[in-house]
Amino acid sequence: MEKVFARRVEDLKASAIREIFKIIGQADIISFAGGIPDPNLYPSDELGKISQQILKENPKVALQYGVTEGYMPLRDIVRERMAKINSLKDSDDIIITTGAQQAIDLAIKVLVDDDQKVAVENPSFVGTLNSFRSYNAKLFGVDVQDDGMNLDALEQLMKKEDIKLIYTIPTFQNPCGTTMSLEKRKRLLELAKKYNAFILEDNPYGELRFKGENVPTIKSMDDEGRVIYVGSFSKILSPGMRLGWVSARKDILDRIVVVKQVNDVHTPMLTQMMATRYIQEYDMESHIKNACKLYGEKCQLMIDCIEKYFPEGCTHTNPQGGIFILCTLPEGTDSKKLLEKSIQRKVAFVPGNTFVIDMDPPSNMIRLNFSTASEQEIVKGIEILGNLLHEEL
Repeated sequence: MEKVFARRVEDLKASAIREIFKIIGQADIISFAGGIPDPNLYPSDELGKISQQILKENPKVALQYGVTEGYMPLRDIVRERMAKINSLKDSDDIIITTGAQQAIDLAIKVLVDDDQKVAVENPSFVGTLNSFRSYNAKLFGVDVQDDGMNLDALEQLMKKEDIKLIYTIPTFQNPCGTTMSLEKRKRLLELAKKYNAFILEDNPYGELRFKGENVPTIKSMDDEGRVIYVGSFSKILSPGMRLGWVSARKDILDRIVVVKQVNDVHTPMLTQMMATRYIQEYDMESHIKNACKLYGEKCQLMIDCIEKYFPEGCTHTNPQGGIFILCTLPEGTDSKKLLEKSIQRKVAFVPGNTFVIDMDPPSNMIRLNFSTASEQEIVKGIEILGNLLHEEL
């Protein structure tokens, strides 16, 4: 039979997380697998009123084509939010994207040619790994430590390989939940300058801090336009609205606008207008503060349960924010096989092989999400997982 698929997609595999969603959507399963906010936090009543008002007062704008760069009032709001954290430079601009995933994909499409070399955290976000794979990038993993990427290992890599781009989630990393220290952020930027590389800083969780002190973004320290910054409303407002943004120096952003025009023309006007009016008319900061308080309580509860129910030899990260904990199980544990047995007991998680460059070898890591499940489900689900681990180990 003739060759059907383009080389860039032949080896792509469906996201394990999305495949797990198909399972948990069909059964009464306690899910620690998702990467979504607590649905009880969605301001559905407010957004319902806002959408009705918009469609009554301004339907010709809400239901019409928009400009590729995004709805100007929302862009202004994002600029203000970026300026508060000193992360918008005079040479920069922002555009609204259809979720942060699109912003990441468009930035990669603009910056990375076939076979160009990219450094990624190990482990890292599967959506970005698949974007790199789809553009035939050569990926090199750099281990994540408690305070962020191992920069000694990164520098050794950059001495040997011509790295075009470094991808990082420095704040409440996915899947680890760890935060890169200020010292490492500064050094990472210096390495990018020294070896002439770009940094793609992905920050979807940065506003969800429930303990510790804020750490400046890498973008805020960038004085050469080397950092492309991606943000999102998915974790602080609603993932279903599909609203993200990308900030970069204007020549890079101009190219991103062109490829977005090819991709989807523009992000839907209605959801952009809804987000704008919500931020203008309601207390967004209180909404985020409430989410941080709830997630802090859920995170501590999950950690307490892990330490109570999991067997000796299991370790876990201690996030200061975000929505994930990474657990490392004893050597020899295959988390993918463990998931199959866990699903039978009505508990879901994401196995660690999902988050690495080579997804085939077994992994002894599991990612647990604490934002979605109720407190009762966290206690019950972690106890079930703990019992399973005791049996297996």
